[in-house]
Amino acid sequence: MFEFPADTAIAERVLWPSDPAEVQGMEDARFVRFVDDGGAVTYLATYTAFDRALLAPQLLSTTDFRTFAVSQLSGPFATNKGMALFPRKVGGRYLALSCWDRERSAITMSDDGHEWAAVTTLRPTPRPWELIQVGNCGSPLETREGWLVLTHGVGPMRAYAIGAVLLDRDDPRRVIGTLSDPLLVPSEDERDGYVSNVVYSCGALIHGQTLVLPDGFADSTVGFALIDLAELLGRLTASDL
Repeated sequence: MFEFPADTAIAERVLWPSDPAEVQGMEDARFVRFVDDGGAVTYLATYTAFDRALLAPQLLSTTDFRTFAVSQLSGPFATNKGMALFPRKVGGRYLALSCWDRERSAITMSDDGHEWAAVTTLRPTPRPWELIQVGNCGSPLETREGWLVLTHGVGPMRAYAIGAVLLDRDDPRRVIGTLSDPLLVPSEDERDGYVSNVVYSCGALIHGQTLVLPDGFADSTVGFALIDLAELLGRLTASDL
């Protein structure tokens, strides 16, 4: 449990590794505003604890961004990096995006939000720019057309790009749309850095009819992409799987 003084600014509230599992860092936190069945709101974040040898998916929970509870996720499909929670239960169960096999995106399910013991691999047609690996760029965003999932794809020469997939609202295990081309790739002046040829995000949000996508390039530069939501959803619903 972490608790910050009430008089501190939110920008001053920094969580530092405090557990042996986190000795090498706390990575890639994916925050989501989670609404339970009764309408109560909790802000949850999955992140990766690293101890120089093993990865451990962890869960942060807060209602006020002052007090944070930490717990470790468990189960055969709470492994590797890249878990991202859905913002509400679907079909009475907690759902999360997972990259448990380190190659393909999947949806894992849980009765309590901690033990993840069931999984369905999502199988859209792989594109050339994501042949090596596909993962998520944060929690799904709910729209009238379905669950919008931003993805990161790894292609030849370990080049990263961001894509998008649309999942059925009632049964998110069913893919109903996917982009044939990347949504975002590094421009010429964004390719070189600490880790070259990478564009990455841990979450986006919808503001009106705009998708706001914060992203990092080459692990050295941070920017924002503003995307017309209706146009993106139109491309996804018209796509050929």
